[in-house]
Amino acid sequence: MAVTGIGGLFFRARDPDALRKWYCDHLGVGCGDYGMWEQQAGTTVFSPFPADSDYFPVDKQWMINLRVDGLDELVEQLRQAGVDVPKIEEMEGVGRFARIHDPERNPIELWEPSAG
Repeated sequence: MAVTGIGGLFFRARDPDALRKWYCDHLGVGCGDYGMWEQQAGTTVFSPFPADSDYFPVDKQWMINLRVDGLDELVEQLRQAGVDVPKIEEMEGVGRFARIHDPERNPIELWEPSAG
């Protein structure tokens, strides 16, 4: 295969500088020059959903899923920073998930994969 991974995620924002700072400050994403971010190797899911899926808000065309270590600690930090994190859910054999939104209401799923 010629494709070796995802090279970027590009999306529009009302205030790109503020949104870039939010992602860097709260999730450690895109803090480098041009928004670059070094990642750990691991599973990436690339999956279109039905247009009427309720897995993420139907008025949004995308949702980013970020793999994390230490979901409980990250959720606590986010809550202390005023980010709404309704709950943590578990999917047997897949891992634990928490859903949040950035300041422009874009959906983000935080995923702590199951061990092993």
